Amino acid sequence: MKLQQLLSQLRQAVDDFDMIADNDTVAVGLSGGKDSMTLLYGLKQLQRFYPKKFQLTAITVDLGFQNFDLEAMGQFCSQLQVPYRIVDTQIADIVFRARKESNPCSLCAKIRKGALNQVLLEEGIHTVAYAHHRDDLIETLLLSLLFEGSCRSFAPKTKLDQTGITVIRPLLYVREADVKGFCNRYQIAVTKSPCPMDGHTKRAYVKGLIRQLNAENPGVKDCLYAAALKNFRQQV
Repeated sequence: MKLQQLLSQLRQAVDDFDMIADNDTVAVGLSGGKDSMTLLYGLKQLQRFYPKKFQLTAITVDLGFQNFDLEAMGQFCSQLQVPYRIVDTQIADIVFRARKESNPCSLCAKIRKGALNQVLLEEGIHTVAYAHHRDDLIETLLLSLLFEGSCRSFAPKTKLDQTGITVIRPLLYVREADVKGFCNRYQIAVTKSPCPMDGHTKRAYVKGLIRQLNAENPGVKDCLYAAALKNFRQQV
């Protein structure tokens, strides 16, 4: 995927769901993975010509894994001239050692988001961008159906009532395969996740299931995506 295509899909999502306000400050939750690195890069380029002026900052919640390389992310932000902050936590110790959770992802996500939101409130930032893309939307819908008995997925834009923080997902229209292609084309260095659960979660299982379903029935992914968007629009 070329930059022009990324910016087109990025801007369409931002416009369609009114994600960015004039004079807003948008914090990107930067994990070092391909999705968040692409999101930050894309928003930085969008910032140059988008009619609504906004500022960018990047925040990484360090879970406390010893082999998590933060240097590449810092260099990336420096090259883009985006302010960067690292939030130190002991989430890895809490989840894997103290609590010894058999299904740690839910607790980890809850604590991680809490740490991020606390920093946003301290900095007076009210908009945070998550790097969920088109495939994430589909996977979340199927996870909800299979393991919760409900039909829902995340919304493109969500205001958190308790904090007043608005979560936006500008990569909503971008396919995961295109994100991978974008990182390869523009040589964006990706930091591998040090989490021992990486690749062994229910989401990874559902990702494989969707791949199989779409191979056997071409077009299934597009149908699931349309259903997820329709479900959201019905809710609002």
